[in-house]
Amino acid sequence: MYGHIVIAGGGQAAVQAVDTLRRKGFTGKLSMVGDEPWLPYQRPPLSKKYLAGALERERLLIRPAQFFPEHGIDAHLGRRVTAVAPRERHVHLDDGLVLPYDALVLATGSRPRRLPVPGADHAGVHYLRTLADADRIRAECAPGGRLLVIGGGYIGLEVAATARELGMEVTVLEMAERVMSRVTCPEVSRFYEAEHARRGVHIRCGETVRALHGDARSGRVLAVLTEQGTEYPADVVIIGVGVAPADELAKAAGVECENGVVTDVHCRTSNEAIYAAGDCASHLNRRYGRHLRLESVDNAFEQGSTVALNLLGTATPHDKLPWFWSDQFDLKLVIVGVSHGYDTVILRGAPASRSFSACYLRGGELLAIDTVNAPKDQMAARKLIAAQVRPSLDKLADPAIPLKDTF
Repeated sequence: MYGHIVIAGGGQAAVQAVDTLRRKGFTGKLSMVGDEPWLPYQRPPLSKKYLAGALERERLLIRPAQFFPEHGIDAHLGRRVTAVAPRERHVHLDDGLVLPYDALVLATGSRPRRLPVPGADHAGVHYLRTLADADRIRAECAPGGRLLVIGGGYIGLEVAATARELGMEVTVLEMAERVMSRVTCPEVSRFYEAEHARRGVHIRCGETVRALHGDARSGRVLAVLTEQGTEYPADVVIIGVGVAPADELAKAAGVECENGVVTDVHCRTSNEAIYAAGDCASHLNRRYGRHLRLESVDNAFEQGSTVALNLLGTATPHDKLPWFWSDQFDLKLVIVGVSHGYDTVILRGAPASRSFSACYLRGGELLAIDTVNAPKDQMAARKLIAAQVRPSLDKLADPAIPLKDTF
């Protein structure tokens, strides 16, 4: 049994790790170091209800304030781990404190990718990752204002939907030929493009940003210029062009990294005393036979729990089926599984009905399912994909046949 476990990070994976450790009987010392000054909170509402002013800050908390002292967890909030000394087994904090550890969990998350173009540092240009980011954006979102979103992924489209409901004029610029191209098929992308357009969001695909222009005196953003020669006026700009794993600590400590901190099926890194969980971790997934780095609350939750169980000596692989969700307007998109490498897409139901599913197959095997306002398909999908079934394509395409009866 370890004497002192240190968790570098203060998000979902970190909280789930310390929670599971205490619930499963760990009596040693626990230290959690989070670089934000607030108690650990949920990030998904930042682009939706919190940004809209429909959710109080206290409702974001993953655990109430008293949870940490009541469970003997030293929460170092507003502090950052600046270095890991793996040979000596201690970490350095930015306030000079040195914490020794017997085991270290890296749950450092991810950070927004920066847009390397002139003018991206103008006032009024934002990235959305933290509570402070959301507060700054919310303060500038006013009815009638012009919001320009760079990036047509989950975050960009969620912000666009929220801002439109707040009465803003919204334009989305996407470099690819369709929105959410990294995670969905063309049919789902086109459906969301049409739904946003129906609500008054202007989506422009195939547009690459060249520069952001600002006022010479105030330094505030005025417009976005694209490589295609179009200038889009803007009062506020949100940049959402993906995230990168926060793996600098691991790299500096000599821990293997490749698109994140590389772990085995038990979430252990190349250093036997160091584990990783959440957005920063690239775990070996036995289901898909390769390393995956997943950016989702569910993955962070499950990996945090898995790390804790392995620290307690219970050899527990992390092999849960991935799933993600996105709320835009009154549409709930749920993605179950990983569609990478699919060769066939079967639609269940008509997109015009605003309740349908897209099923991804490879060689006849069901890999993943995207559901839009289709909760029954969503629930059945988890069991079917986990069982690696080969459904009848005719039955799969018939929404009158329950998904569970398609094989």
